[in-house]
Amino acid sequence: MTAAAVIVAACAVTGVLVLRDDGSDKADPKPAASASASPGDKSRSAAEGGSGPLVPGWNTVVNAQRGITFDVPPSWARKSASWVSYVAKDDDPEEKPLVAMMAPAVLKEKWCTSDDDKSGSEEDTPLASTGTTGEKSSKNTAAAAKDTATNWVYGAYTQPDRTRLTIGEPEPYRTKTGIQGSLVTVTSSGTPAKGKCDGDDKAVTFAFKNAKGVFVSWTYVGAHGVPDEVPDTTIRKILSTVRLFKKGDGEG
Repeated sequence: MTAAAVIVAACAVTGVLVLRDDGSDKADPKPAASASASPGDKSRSAAEGGSGPLVPGWNTVVNAQRGITFDVPPSWARKSASWVSYVAKDDDPEEKPLVAMMAPAVLKEKWCTSDDDKSGSEEDTPLASTGTTGEKSSKNTAAAAKDTATNWVYGAYTQPDRTRLTIGEPEPYRTKTGIQGSLVTVTSSGTPAKGKCDGDDKAVTFAFKNAKGVFVSWTYVGAHGVPDEVPDTTIRKILSTVRLFKKGDGEG
């Protein structure tokens, strides 16, 4: 199953997901349900203190809990600030997240639809998602970026096989607003397909410290090796807008 399909399936089973605030989004028990918000919910931007978009015509995504703001093109649907998407081990009945992202934005939510188990209930797989994660347990930005990107691709695409992963070396990165951290790209290749929407995946994670000095990260996860794969130029443009959340900023 593709990473995007796992994300949607998890939300479909559990509802809109909220993890406990222990500073990390990747080691909590199975999340509880919460109410959702419309894609254009003003609480995701200036109404909760987030800055307006750095890219004209784009929309601002805010995760006040983690102290992160970034922008996405208007074609990306913003989920509520309390929404959490995650992947878990296949054999874990409690679905304890290997990794998760809060307040995601999703591209082409019904990119692929399937009913692989013939249950009569179809699941929608989006083309890509991007969101933010707490990295409180990490020792440095390089380790945080590598672990989070790897867990997304492994957890959703290749488990229990790690030989299909190509893990890039951490590289230094600086956003438009001067945030410095580490960037890691992980891809899968040749993963045996088990269902209609299966394929390979790509994860790009940028880890850094927020205003409180806590390790956090931004991640892109999407289908890899498909005709409509999100180009690196778009991923990098979204990434370049990552900035610290500032209460009281207005829309620009």
